[in-house]
Amino acid sequence: MKVKPFRRQTSVTYVGNTPMGGDNPIRVQSMTTTSTMDTMASVEQIIRIVEAGGEYVRLTTQGTREAENMKNICAELRKRGYSTPLVADVHFNPKVADVAALYCEKVRVNPGNYVDPGRTFKHLEYTDEEYAEELKKIERQFVPFLQICKEHNTAVRIGVNHGSLSDRIMSRYGDTPAGIVESCMEFLRICKRESFHDVVISIKASNTVVMVQSVRLLVQAMDKEDMHYPLHLGVTEAGEGEDGRIKSALGIGALLTEGIGDTIRVSLSEEPECEIPVARKLVDSIGECVKLRDEAEQSIANDTISLCIDEPDWETFQLKAAMSVGALLIDRKATRLVLRSKGAVQWEEPLLTALADGILQAARIKFTKTEYISCPGCGRTLYDLRSTIARIKEATKHMVGLKIGIMGCIVNGPGEMADADYGYVGAARGKISLYRGKECIVKNIPEEEAVDRLLELIQQDKQQSR
Repeated sequence: MKVKPFRRQTSVTYVGNTPMGGDNPIRVQSMTTTSTMDTMASVEQIIRIVEAGGEYVRLTTQGTREAENMKNICAELRKRGYSTPLVADVHFNPKVADVAALYCEKVRVNPGNYVDPGRTFKHLEYTDEEYAEELKKIERQFVPFLQICKEHNTAVRIGVNHGSLSDRIMSRYGDTPAGIVESCMEFLRICKRESFHDVVISIKASNTVVMVQSVRLLVQAMDKEDMHYPLHLGVTEAGEGEDGRIKSALGIGALLTEGIGDTIRVSLSEEPECEIPVARKLVDSIGECVKLRDEAEQSIANDTISLCIDEPDWETFQLKAAMSVGALLIDRKATRLVLRSKGAVQWEEPLLTALADGILQAARIKFTKTEYISCPGCGRTLYDLRSTIARIKEATKHMVGLKIGIMGCIVNGPGEMADADYGYVGAARGKISLYRGKECIVKNIPEEEAVDRLLELIQQDKQQSR
């Protein structure tokens, strides 16, 4: 008998003519990597995402020109017969959000940099009165934007990223799930006061434990204040290949199996259309993974989860394994994992052991290989992301336990990789800045030199630590 999993009931948000939340299906989406000023390249990539099954497509709008060009992209897409809703991704400039709301079905704003300046990791002191005035600044900027959205039937995504929390929030709440949630709730309270209902929320982090704990805490905070907005799930900067899929399945899957989530994105450092089939597999596997999770929870012994799966496709096996045990590992119900296969295809023991180790690493329990925190890329990316990831991975794959952040730009760069040992961040077109932890060591290196300089920095630190 097929298991029908519980799903938390949320209100319905309309993104164009495509509703999410309530009893609607869980929607899958992706984001373009093209320049938003390149109309035809963007349209072609959007079509590839849609043909793969994407139901919403997001594009970066880093300036007013890009926001204005969304009109042309939308017109060309509609001319070709595609009605897929488009989402503008805005950071740092609320005026860009105002423009994007005229042409897109949804606008994403980031509470960490919508009004507050970009994160610098500085501690700020506020009296209660001064803090209240900072909140009024948000309201003065945000309410007119909501009015524009109401007039044009534009939905809003309040998209909080762990990597771009403001110094204001960090100074009062710390780098904690509580701070992440409060950053979101400040904006949601305004939406509720203004009776603006077409809202969706996302809380993302590259750390799966932080992501899951924060979303759970947000659900509690919303319930307490009688809010029921739909939720978008994703593990940001998950990486590529098997590691990116495992990390995404563990974080997103932990919440889906708890009935949380109305739309998802699997963020991979690959072509965006590659994300859609992975996301679809997660959604389609919820019922089976709930059953597998419950069986595994009942049989935990000696700090070990034992999981047996009948699945002939290896990628699907990986996703189901990570998804089924995600919540159990994040909650530390056990810290060891044994995987077995059954059915027509019997996967070999070394393969299963390596997968179990990968899942434990994704849950931040046991590190057995180098950890790469790499973004999926977008129109903001300032260098050749995929070839750079390949070069860095090849040169550092033997450095067990080392964490390296590889970021296309500064939007989430320094913040999302704050717990990484080293960071490689796009600073300008063809220019790279290198980080040791949160500290920028050297700025604006030519891209062609940057990988070698990163390796030199790692080697230099290793020698000095001996």
